[in-house]
Amino acid sequence: MMQLKEVSARNGFMARGYDIKAGIIRGLRWIYVCAPMSHTLKRWCRDVLVSRSLHAERLVRAVRALRTAEDAVPVIEPESQQWVDEHDAQNASLGEGAPVARRLENSHAMMRSIGYETQDVLALPMHGWAAKVMAFYLPQFHAIPENDNWWGKGFTEWTNVTRAVPQYEGQYQPHLPGELGFYDLRNGDVLRRQAELARAHGVHGFCFYFYWFAGHRLLEDPLLIFLNDKSIDLTFSLCWANENWTRRWDGHDHDILIGQEHSPEDDFAFIDYVARYMRDPRYLRVDGKPLLTVYRPSLLPNALETADRWRVRCRENGIGEIYLAFTLSFDSFEPREIGFDGAIEFPPNNTSPPNITQAALLLNSNYSGAIYDWRCYVERSKSYSDPGYDIFRGVCPSWDNEARKPGRGTSLRHASPRGYEDWLSNAVRETVRRVKDEDKKLVFVNAWNEWAEGAHLEPDARLGYAYLNSTTRALRRAAEDDCMSRRPDRVAVVVHVFYPELLPEIVDFLNQWEVPARLIATTVHDKRETVQQLLSGLKMPFEVREFENRGRDILPFLKVANELISEGEQLVLKLHTKKSLHRQDGDVWRRDLLSKLAAPERAEHALGMFNRDPSLAVMAPAGHILSMDTYWGSNADSVHYLCRRMGVKGPDHEMAAFPAGSMFYVRLDSIRPLLDCHLDECEFEPESGQLDGTLPHAIERVFGVLAVSNGARMLSTDHDESGQLVGSREYAYAQAAKN
Repeated sequence: MMQLKEVSARNGFMARGYDIKAGIIRGLRWIYVCAPMSHTLKRWCRDVLVSRSLHAERLVRAVRALRTAEDAVPVIEPESQQWVDEHDAQNASLGEGAPVARRLENSHAMMRSIGYETQDVLALPMHGWAAKVMAFYLPQFHAIPENDNWWGKGFTEWTNVTRAVPQYEGQYQPHLPGELGFYDLRNGDVLRRQAELARAHGVHGFCFYFYWFAGHRLLEDPLLIFLNDKSIDLTFSLCWANENWTRRWDGHDHDILIGQEHSPEDDFAFIDYVARYMRDPRYLRVDGKPLLTVYRPSLLPNALETADRWRVRCRENGIGEIYLAFTLSFDSFEPREIGFDGAIEFPPNNTSPPNITQAALLLNSNYSGAIYDWRCYVERSKSYSDPGYDIFRGVCPSWDNEARKPGRGTSLRHASPRGYEDWLSNAVRETVRRVKDEDKKLVFVNAWNEWAEGAHLEPDARLGYAYLNSTTRALRRAAEDDCMSRRPDRVAVVVHVFYPELLPEIVDFLNQWEVPARLIATTVHDKRETVQQLLSGLKMPFEVREFENRGRDILPFLKVANELISEGEQLVLKLHTKKSLHRQDGDVWRRDLLSKLAAPERAEHALGMFNRDPSLAVMAPAGHILSMDTYWGSNADSVHYLCRRMGVKGPDHEMAAFPAGSMFYVRLDSIRPLLDCHLDECEFEPESGQLDGTLPHAIERVFGVLAVSNGARMLSTDHDESGQLVGSREYAYAQAAKN
């Protein structure tokens, strides 16, 4: 296991004879700090130098290393340097080291990614949903004396969460909270806000984990606060987490901290105690019976006898009949075999997803965990089977317990809010079709706040409210009579306006359209007002969105596309005010692109083609579809990096093609893998006039990769026939890069 050590700047540097070098670095750092520029301008200058000079990049790294040492920040030692060296060596052999290393250095878990969503204020449910969503709830976010003794003073689940670091390329770690922060569940305001968020997004209630060890109760304070605060208007139930507590997180499964002591007397004592919760009018009922869940009934000496004792006592104490369920976490028998009534799916447990560990590019060469493909669950949810007993479908938004098992965690890769939305929608639809009793139309989500397992609906720093918004969208979709039509009924035009003086020629084209359309213009802050004025004469609905000047036209487009697909839009025309200052024929290039895409007859043709051909992913302007091989240049590493992040096969660059000029029609579903890999904004290089080799240039080529994946295809605006289009190796508007 990697050990954390405090590093002393004086001892660390002087012991290595670096005191003179450190002094020089401090001087340069002082000049940087005192320079009469804004912080933003300083960062821009630094990033430009780093992007163009290896020496500048090394200097910046040296300054960061010195600052880290002087602040005595905990770092991973001694494997950290070995990890970097081995990682660089491995990437060098793959020919993909530089882009990966650069993005690792710039990435940070607190940064927003593509896919970040603010709270959908229109998400409030008007009436009841087709099924009720219950979310498992972990109460381990407050200190207790027992954890202080076992794990150290002040230990909570946040202690695990904040120590996590990525073990492989693209791993989202650590998972850090958003709006609610690192909360303490002894604060009733936190529980009230959680309940508000849950209700606002269609979560019917919380299924609280309850910890009982022969009368000794742990982590109960939040439940008692919830129970006693009748203003919290949310359904709830209990799940007895009946495992022993061990040092499993440290790899010592048999070192028991507190264990279960089963007996008939304990069975009665347990049910007598939880009866206080069952009597609450907010407690979840199935067939009018309070639902009590057991995490692992196979750990009971005789589950059948325990169930019988509970039922008898509840009849005696006025509770009446109860509904007993268990999670399919480790057990897989039928409920009736143990005297229970139903079972709750508990993914990822007991599900056997595909193992993709070997496909991951490891950052820690000593990583001994396992990586699985989360996307299989969405596919499986399209064809559920009926087991013949009461089963409640389960969904997990994502999963990664690296925080609990550093260097040996289990994670599910390629999870996304949009995929979760599909899965939950399918689960709700299947439940409504299969289940006749309204009380049994329940779907469980694992979980509301399992932060150390990377499974949480609560807003986080990276994706915001995306999972909560997706919960609402899933319930709305499931309430529809049938799946949404995949035939586009209009065109959403997304145009990036960096050169407002070129916008009128686009407006002239669009004002001739007869097909239904809307326009979203993206621009930078100081040009917003000008763009707004130039669009005042547009004959279609429009809005102007403001973005930082980063990622050229690509990053703003991806952010807008992410929103449009969530709104239900299907077909987009991507345009931008292309000036190409490095070419004398830049105006000719732009006009040729626009005439082949934005002319009214082209728009009508495109909408018709996308309606008739569900496999059509991209329609690019004729003469601007190029071979990936000819213009591979300095983009190969980044293209392969993006393919790994998306979980798609890398291109055969001798056969693949892409739409040059970054203007085309695209079916939004076809670029979901790119949107759902949640690239961080910081991965997009600062603008410094680069002509090639940036992440936006690579993404331009990835549009072509996605256009032909999973049976999809790309056509030109002059192509009506079936078959796959082959890109040209000659292009009048660019110089081919030589490898």
